[in-house]
Amino acid sequence: MRSFVLIILSLCFTNVFAGLPNSVDGEPLPSLAPMLERTTPAVVNISTTGKVVVRDPFFDDPFFRRFFDVPQQRRERRTTGLGSGVIIDARNGYVLTNSHVIDKAQDIVVTLEDGQRFDAQVIGKDPGADIAVIQIDAANLKEIPLGDSDVLRQGDFVVAIGNPFGLGQTVTSGIVSALGRSGLGIESYEDFIQTDASINPGNSGGALVNLRGELIGINTAIYGPSGGNVGIGFAIPMNMAKKITEQLIEHGEVKRGRLGFSAQDLTPELAEAFGITHKKGVVVARVEANSPADKAEMEVGDVIVSVNGRDVQSSAQVRNEIGLLRIGNRVKIGILRNGKSRTLIATIEDQVIDTIQGEKLSKLLAGAIFSQKQEHTARGATSGIEVINVSAKAASAGLRKGDIIISVNKQRVKTIRDMKTAIQRNKSAVLLNIQRDSRGLFLLIQ
Repeated sequence: MRSFVLIILSLCFTNVFAGLPNSVDGEPLPSLAPMLERTTPAVVNISTTGKVVVRDPFFDDPFFRRFFDVPQQRRERRTTGLGSGVIIDARNGYVLTNSHVIDKAQDIVVTLEDGQRFDAQVIGKDPGADIAVIQIDAANLKEIPLGDSDVLRQGDFVVAIGNPFGLGQTVTSGIVSALGRSGLGIESYEDFIQTDASINPGNSGGALVNLRGELIGINTAIYGPSGGNVGIGFAIPMNMAKKITEQLIEHGEVKRGRLGFSAQDLTPELAEAFGITHKKGVVVARVEANSPADKAEMEVGDVIVSVNGRDVQSSAQVRNEIGLLRIGNRVKIGILRNGKSRTLIATIEDQVIDTIQGEKLSKLLAGAIFSQKQEHTARGATSGIEVINVSAKAASAGLRKGDIIISVNKQRVKTIRDMKTAIQRNKSAVLLNIQRDSRGLFLLIQ
């Protein structure tokens, strides 16, 4: 009986390895050790600490506050987090990770494979795509070579490296299960690599590499009912991450532009209604007046089939392609109109910012959310910036929901961009002229 079991097991292992290539870089498989020896020193563990303000459950009881006239109480709670990162520039100490790994962190510590620990500073982050760049001051770092995620194919072998559950550096392997995953609601900009290489909490920000040890993705999310690995993990493609990283290092943020149109996926029913045989594409549903799309003569009903020479199959893909372009870039949009192919040339313009978090304007305004308001009540305001939400911290500074900011540091503001410019005049204090209900007041925050 034992001999029979051993035979079955040996057959199983033979089948598992039958599909693997014979060698990579001259090293025989199935061992991935030679490649990992070169790669793992560039993958780091990231630990964070921070503070959040929470309600006191005792003093926040409505009955207690009403009858004892006790104001709402807030207390600070210490938070900790664990994740992973990848050294992409050894000379400058740049580490690539996920934005959510360092979100709200006050202190960030990077631990190298050999156990060395370094404090890190944030260079920039892009929550929309969940990418962040941090920097450490260390010598003799090892960086990872960047691969071309555009050449990936379903079935390619990949290896995930990270820090799952805070256990320390861990390596798992698998294949590329699917490409171009979007519409998951995980990030604003989605074009995920799906893999069955085990990805668990703590792997976020870690490396997804090919068998040459090249970075082809940043591990980001998992799909599972219990938050653990069930063979469905997602990574941000390196080519997408690279474009974002370049802007973060240069500007500290991603300055996304706009074309000024909205679109929806082309369905078989819409294709029949438009009388076209094309099965994949995006239908233009609205074009903003005087927008870059309008200037390029885009029309409602146009079917977008390519952006800068790349075929597109969904509105999410179009959003990603345009979202990664810089302001001032020219973009070629291939369309079908009345059954004929045309190419439109548009120039990416700066976005109109409608809402912004206060901390992005000044740390003095943290906890408030501002919205650009062009029309006010009939009682007298013309235009300004509305406070649409306040946290306890912002309320303690004197801001109230519904306040209209008329001027900042004695400068009239009509747009959020005006507000940004005015705040730069005095970073140590912010003088606000506010319309609250039917009265006006000045508020100094410092």
